[in-house]
Amino acid sequence: MTAVYFGVHLYLHVPFCARRCSYCDFAIAVRRRVPSDEFADAVLREWEGWQSHPAWETSPDIATIYLGGGTPSLLDPESLARILAAVRRDRSVAADAEVTLEANPEDVTAERCRAWVAMGVNRVSLGAQTFDPAVLDWMHRVHGPARIPNAVAVLREAGLTNVSLDLIFGLPEDLGRDWRRDLDAALALEPAHLSLYGLTVEPHTPLHRWAGRGEIRPVSEERYAAEYLAAVAALGSRGYAFYEVSNASRPAAESRHNRAYWTRAPYIGLGPSAHSGLGPERRWNRREWADYARAATAGDDLVEGRERLDRAALRLEALYLGLRTRDGVPEDWLSPADAGRWRAEGWAAAPAPDRRLRLTPEGWLRLDALVAAV
Repeated sequence: MTAVYFGVHLYLHVPFCARRCSYCDFAIAVRRRVPSDEFADAVLREWEGWQSHPAWETSPDIATIYLGGGTPSLLDPESLARILAAVRRDRSVAADAEVTLEANPEDVTAERCRAWVAMGVNRVSLGAQTFDPAVLDWMHRVHGPARIPNAVAVLREAGLTNVSLDLIFGLPEDLGRDWRRDLDAALALEPAHLSLYGLTVEPHTPLHRWAGRGEIRPVSEERYAAEYLAAVAALGSRGYAFYEVSNASRPAAESRHNRAYWTRAPYIGLGPSAHSGLGPERRWNRREWADYARAATAGDDLVEGRERLDRAALRLEALYLGLRTRDGVPEDWLSPADAGRWRAEGWAAAPAPDRRLRLTPEGWLRLDALVAAV
């Protein structure tokens, strides 16, 4: 089994983007001018409020930091550095802490890379999505395919060798995207890690409107599954292992921050729409940047909602998250009938000596339905 990373895991949501992607329903704010200083001021007010939380009594150190979004690479490096300096001033950050920055290829420059390294970033998740220029345009992405290898080269020259690439599969067939060609292009760059996300049609997105008007036809379930299984095979043949349904890495290059979510380690989220999970406690912030910024300035509560999970909900969460990973769950968490049926259908692996039940890639494709039926 993979190690659990002890301590608190910190997530910072940077909501700003140059434009909204056609499929995106995240809490973002499209801005021509990114209000970096205002953002840092607001987040540091929120961070100050966390210092008296009892979570620090049992997990006093910060094990990982993840700068996500949105597009954190758009934020002025000095503002990012100010936030991270305050975190290190107020809390002990592990000497080997994984510090990840999400970046778009068009934002990666030698100057910015030097600034990111200086503030302690040691891992970059690069939003490639596809190498097809027509599909990048359809997605409303800013970069062209040539910017992806260029960005990887610039990152490595700066010493940021722990690079992850994001790719999206399951696109509408009408686009004519060649998924295997995208996989080959990504693997040619030899990233340490890849995250593969299946396209979903979310409400209130351009993609949803296009589908509603019949302008695009969502991919069939058969093609969606075939593309996922093709990725599992292609990456496996090149030395990558899927340690979670959407994530594969080379040895010792798993995302420690994401592993923390799946093992239900304590995490704190800062910024608009950010979520926090501390034991049974769940809380989430005001979603929109403008509302979050106003509340921070006024000294109002930044939390939009809270809940406390009961024992049944915690068990269901642990089951779902465990089955997402290659670690699986204890065999006795499921009935012999369910475990037997899953194995007979090829959705779960053969019994293991450690008596843990693990899903196969075919099972991962059915994860939601399998857990709902338990």
